[in-house]
Amino acid sequence: MSALKVAVVGACPYPVPQGSQIYMRNTALAIEMAGHEAHLVVYGYGLGEDTSGLRIHRSVNVPGVRKTATGPSFAKPLLDAVMVQTLRRVIGREGIDIVDAHNYEGLLIALAARKRPILYHAHNAMAEELPYYFSDPDNAATLGAWLDKTFPKRADHIIAPHVALKDYLVTQGCSADRITVLAPCIDAKTFEKASPERKDAAVLYAGNLDAYQNVELLFPIMERVEAEVPGTQLVIATASDKIIEQARMVKTSDIAAVVQELKRDVIFACPRVSWSGYPIKLLNAMAAGLPIVCCRSSAHPLTHQYNGLIVPDNDVEAFAAAILRLMKDPELRRNLGANARRTVEEKHSAEVVADSLQGLFDGLRESESI
Repeated sequence: MSALKVAVVGACPYPVPQGSQIYMRNTALAIEMAGHEAHLVVYGYGLGEDTSGLRIHRSVNVPGVRKTATGPSFAKPLLDAVMVQTLRRVIGREGIDIVDAHNYEGLLIALAARKRPILYHAHNAMAEELPYYFSDPDNAATLGAWLDKTFPKRADHIIAPHVALKDYLVTQGCSADRITVLAPCIDAKTFEKASPERKDAAVLYAGNLDAYQNVELLFPIMERVEAEVPGTQLVIATASDKIIEQARMVKTSDIAAVVQELKRDVIFACPRVSWSGYPIKLLNAMAAGLPIVCCRSSAHPLTHQYNGLIVPDNDVEAFAAAILRLMKDPELRRNLGANARRTVEEKHSAEVVADSLQGLFDGLRESESI
């Protein structure tokens, strides 16, 4: 069969060293690996330069808008309206066969552009995540539930990154036979393998500082760790300019800076308890061969005591105990890190995702007579 042209749509700034953008970029690279032509359609601005070699189509930028943090903003509806026109132009000019829409905004833009088939890459459930962004969480959850019931089922097919999100979308009216569970991919070769040796290793969080990341949980955890191992440092690597007094802040404006931080001898901490998304930061840390401590609800790629340590959600004592256990046992850190990297290489490679995408594209091609 001939190669397809696929528009990978993300209503976001690009490049930005955050999970959604990395997820979208790696998906586009997997599409190319499958022998198809990926066209990345994004906002008109980002941070740094993109080195992926992908075809990138940027919408016209709105003057004065440079927000890279996730979540709602006053400018976002205008940015997304401009994106609809951009996507329509790309569809017409490039002869796009399939639209691969990432996240809710990408899906709404794809629906507005009226090009079929639409493959929807679901990044989360809005009923679960939207309340983190508003002062009235109950109303936000109600709105999110309406969105979950209304829009995902309008896609021709859905990719959910884990079973829990698939099961939830089925309860919201999506057909189970039109949802494929496919975890995100990552290239382990991008990351230099860490070598855990130190008994005074720092604790690292890398990612954005939005409320759903639950970063504040790390502060009481570190108090308990420092009580037993004085001087233990919490490092927060982020693209944000925010200053947090309880940590050493490291600015990571691009993926190269993230890679640099992940090659250090550190213990990676993921305090997130939001269940519906898929923390790309975990795959990054796993690819770097780091030992990981993670709350249960977000530990999708982890197996306890094989490639990470999983603790109950929001359990300060258990999280601190897991960090201390790793600090005292470099061999355990090495074993967990090695298994984590092996997991990424075997289950989250671009080759694995490319094979699955090829099967989905074949099905969409047959159903839509592309």
